[in-house]
Amino acid sequence: MDRPLTLVEHLSELRGRIIVSLVALGVTTLLSLPFASHLLKILKYPARGIIDRLAFFSPEEAFVIYMRIGFLCAFTFSMPVILYQLWDFCSPAMEERVRKHSPFFIVTCTLSFIAGGLFAYFILLPPALKFLLGFAREDLEPVISASKYISFVTGIIFASGLVFQMPILSFLLTRLGIINSAVLRKKYKYAIVAIAIVSAVITPTPDAFNMSLIALPMLFLYEISIWVSFFSRNKKK
Repeated sequence: MDRPLTLVEHLSELRGRIIVSLVALGVTTLLSLPFASHLLKILKYPARGIIDRLAFFSPEEAFVIYMRIGFLCAFTFSMPVILYQLWDFCSPAMEERVRKHSPFFIVTCTLSFIAGGLFAYFILLPPALKFLLGFAREDLEPVISASKYISFVTGIIFASGLVFQMPILSFLLTRLGIINSAVLRKKYKYAIVAIAIVSAVITPTPDAFNMSLIALPMLFLYEISIWVSFFSRNKKK
């Protein structure tokens, strides 16, 4: 029988897993950088017909843009490693039969992140860009900074990918006994406030339109999370 780890041992294990995750993220970032220019063209696609060219206004701005694009790509590719480290760290607190589902957890989280990113790319970004740039008039000619545009696009894609993890996080926390569906349902009104705050923080622009683009899917996913928690609850007394 394995003895329980002390707090120091837990922290040491956590540090080791964080280092492994950072190394995986760093390596995939370096591997992604040569393809950053191609990824930039892909990220410009939601603005087709609206933005013809992007401009940059400082010597280091182009480098920062490519690093940001490379990091987003690297995070996606290194997600299985990061998720494995997270699952393996939390698994001692789970039941034996739940621990066996680590491949399902890793694959589902990765696919959910990708699905969230695609949702933002195809559904959220085109109307958001069209709406915001629609305010341009004869006396307002848009000259879009490449840094601002990439920050806007990658911010929404990254946030949407994380938001799509809500049902999986609900499953994991329910199995750990931290939450349950009754608590989630009871705290619904507080969740609405929290979602509004989170949407305001992670949305690159402060307008209500773009906040709603994040908030509405989050509310929908919160409802799904309640049902996931209900069906994944531990039925043992």
